[in-house]
Amino acid sequence: MVRKIVEKVPDDVLKHDLEKYRQRALELGATDAKIITTDMIVIDEKVRAKCIWPRCTEYGTSVNCPPYTMDVDQTKKIVNNFRYAIFTKMHLPPKALVGPESDSKMLRVRSEMKEYKIISEIEAEAFYDGYYLALGFAAGSCKIMCPNTECSALIPGQACRHHYKSRPSMEGVGMDVFLMATKVGWDIYPIGISTLPSEAPHALLLGLVLIY
Repeated sequence: MVRKIVEKVPDDVLKHDLEKYRQRALELGATDAKIITTDMIVIDEKVRAKCIWPRCTEYGTSVNCPPYTMDVDQTKKIVNNFRYAIFTKMHLPPKALVGPESDSKMLRVRSEMKEYKIISEIEAEAFYDGYYLALGFAAGSCKIMCPNTECSALIPGQACRHHYKSRPSMEGVGMDVFLMATKVGWDIYPIGISTLPSEAPHALLLGLVLIY
C-alpha cells in the first residue's frame, strides 16, 4: 500500500525505513549495504575527468553518461538537498572485468544488470513509501541494457527504452566510489586491463540511492 506524503517524516519512521531498504538490498543480491549520511558522499571533478582521459568506450553513447548526464556542480547541489542514502556493494570475480573476453563480458553483463535491478527497486520502494524524490545511481554505463544500438533517449522525440531501470553511474556524475568505499570500511582494488585476475581478491560494483 502506498503511503500518504507528509511534510516531514518522523525520525523513528525514517530510521525504520532506511533499515528496511538496507535489508532489501541484501535480499536482492547485494553483498553488503550501509545507511550513510550524505556528507560521506565524495564528489570530485577528477572522477568525471577519468571518463575522458583515457576516454571510456561508452563516453557520449548514452543519456546517462558524460557529457549528457548531470555535471559535478549539479550533482553537488542535488546531494546537498538530501540527508541519507543507501550505499550498496556487490562482489564479483576480478575475471568479470579483466578475464578472457567471452567469459568476462557475459559475467559483467549479468552482474551489472543485477546491480541496476537492486538500485531501481530500492528507489521504487522508497517512492511508494512517500520518499517521492529518491534518486538512484548504479555502476557502469546503462548502455549494457541496449548493446549494439543507439541510445533512444538521445534521439529527438524518443524516450529511454528502460527508463524505470536505467540510471547514471556514480562515477559518471563525479562520485569518488573508491574513496567512499574505503570510508565505510570496504576493501576495493584498482582493477584495470593490465591486472591479472589472481592479483585482486574481488572486484566491486557500487550503487547509491539518495532517500531523504
